[in-house]
Amino acid sequence: MSLLTEGGPEPAGSAGQADTADVPVAHGATGRPAADNSLTPASVPGSSVPGSAAPGSAAPGSAAPGSAVPGSSVPGVLVAGDAVSPERGPAVAPEDLTGSSGPADGAVGPEHAGPGAGAAAFAPLPRRQPPRRVPRVFAIRAPIPRPSRLALTALSVLVPLALWQVLSVAIDGRPDYLPSPAQAWAAGLDLARDGLLLGDTLASIRRVLLGFGLAVAVSVPLGIAMGAFQAGRATFEPVIGLLRYLPASAFIPLLALWLGIDEMSKVALLFLGTVFFNTLMTADAVRRTPDALVDVSYTLGARRGEVLRKVVIPHSLPGILDAIRVNAAAAWNFVVVAELFAAEEGLGYRIVRSQRFNQIDRIFAVLVVIALIGLTIDIALRLLRDRVGRWTS
Repeated sequence: MSLLTEGGPEPAGSAGQADTADVPVAHGATGRPAADNSLTPASVPGSSVPGSAAPGSAAPGSAAPGSAVPGSSVPGVLVAGDAVSPERGPAVAPEDLTGSSGPADGAVGPEHAGPGAGAAAFAPLPRRQPPRRVPRVFAIRAPIPRPSRLALTALSVLVPLALWQVLSVAIDGRPDYLPSPAQAWAAGLDLARDGLLLGDTLASIRRVLLGFGLAVAVSVPLGIAMGAFQAGRATFEPVIGLLRYLPASAFIPLLALWLGIDEMSKVALLFLGTVFFNTLMTADAVRRTPDALVDVSYTLGARRGEVLRKVVIPHSLPGILDAIRVNAAAAWNFVVVAELFAAEEGLGYRIVRSQRFNQIDRIFAVLVVIALIGLTIDIALRLLRDRVGRWTS
C-alpha cells in the first residue's frame, strides 16, 4: 500500500531505509518532499500508531513515536535533521508504552481538544467581588444620623472624664497632686461663691477682645490685599513670614520696658502673638478664589472694586472665619501667658496664685473654665461661618 505525496509515490526498497510506504514524507528545510497537510493519522489505512513504519520498529530516518514535524499538521512525523523546540514540547500527548494507540492516562488527545483549549491558560480572571457594606459611621465623608453624632459627641466628653477619675483614684485621690473631677468641681463652686471666678473671667475676656480684636482688624484687610494683589503679596509676605517665627513670649521683657506692666503690655502681647498668623491664613483664603469667577465678572462688565466686594470677599469669607476661629485659641493661650506676670486679676493670675498656695484643685477648675470659654467661641464662629457660607455646603 502506498500514499500519494507531492512528488508522487515513494519508491520502495531504498538502500539503508526500512519500508516506509505507510509514512508520509515531509518537505523540510533540506529540500525533501513535503507531506500533504490534509492527511491525518485517522485517514491512513492500516496505520495503528502514527509516525511508525511497523509496530515496534524504528528504522534510521523514520519518525520517533510522539514527535512532530515543524510546520506539518501530521502528528508523530519527524524528518532527520529537524529538531523539536524544547519550549514547545511535543505536539501530541505521549503514547502509552504498552503499544496502545490512544493517549496516555490523563492526557487529552488532539481529536478531543476543543477549539478553545489552547486559550484555557489565558482565561479572564474572576470578576471582582463587590465591596462589603460598611456602617455609615466608618464611611469616608458620609453623613451620619443625628443620634449617632450625639452619641459620639457624648463619648468624646465622657471618656476623658472617666480616664481622669481613674487616674485620680489610682493615686489615692490626692487633691494636692491630681484632684478628681468632683474635687475640681467643688473648688470651682468655691471660687464662684467668692466672686473671684466671675471677675477673673471677665478680665481675661476683655483682654482677648482688645488684643485679638485689634489683630483681626489689622490682619483681615492686610490679608485680603496680599491675596488679591500680587503687589501686596510681594510687599508684605516676606517680612510677615519672617516675623511669625518669632515667639511672642520673648517680647514680654521688651513690652514691659516700653509699655509698662499695665494692660497695654498684655494687649500688645496678644496682638503680636496672633496678627501675623491670621494675616497669612486670610491671604491663603483669598487666593483660593477661582480665577474663572474673576474672569466672568470682568466679562460681565464689573469694575475692580465690584469684583473685590462682590466676588472675592464673599467667596473668601468662610475661609477668613475659619482663620479667626483657629487663631482665637492661640489668643487664649497668650492671655494666660500675659497674666502670669504683673497681673492683679484674670484667669492666668488665678492659676499663678493657686500654685503658690498649692491649690491644685483650683488650677484644674480654672483650666476647665478656659476650655469651656474656648469651646463656646469656637461653636459661635462655626455657626457664623455656616450661615455666611451656606453656599459652600
